[in-house]
Amino acid sequence: MIRLILADDHPVFAKGLRAVFEAEEDCTVAEVAGSGRGAVEAALRHTPDVAVLDIAMPDGDGLWAAARMRSAGLPTRVLMLTMADDDESVFAALRAGASGYTLKGSHPDDIVAAVRAVARGEAVFGSGVAEQMLRHFSRSVTVAPFPQLTEREHEVLRLLAGGADNAAIGRRLGVSDKTVRNHVSNVITKLQVSDRTAAAMRARDAGL
Repeated sequence: MIRLILADDHPVFAKGLRAVFEAEEDCTVAEVAGSGRGAVEAALRHTPDVAVLDIAMPDGDGLWAAARMRSAGLPTRVLMLTMADDDESVFAALRAGASGYTLKGSHPDDIVAAVRAVARGEAVFGSGVAEQMLRHFSRSVTVAPFPQLTEREHEVLRLLAGGADNAAIGRRLGVSDKTVRNHVSNVITKLQVSDRTAAAMRARDAGL
């Protein structure tokens, strides 16, 4: 029996997804959460075989939740089920430790099959992502700090840790001040710190 938790902040979709899995003889849903933090708490309570997570959720997104489950040492394998089909989201999911990635537009049978494959220890990625990318990124999953950040957000954080202000970051990366502000805001949110100074301190403590 595959023990699951689901996390999605759209109640109607989550209810339908639960019904899909509960109709299967080999699946049972232990809990449905509506946020990233709720998903982590549910995983700690139930130690499920698979966590099916959306990426875009409040109070800690799916990437943050996946990274927290991994850092907590849970054996739970993560399947991202999301609308995002861009390469950056897929790569971020890999860095966060996800074992699978599929889209919400997939047929229910395909989603169930993806969960079964992930539960067996297989890697399942859509959006044209080849399995060799999983092997490439899996080397950095356990060593790279802050896996919930994108590559560009890592660059911004490194520059913050070095004491750069927004103007200097913009010049270094060749982007506008508004873009830098957005990246800094995303970094602060994903690291769950109070401000850029705290983010820089976290980065320095992690060796960036």
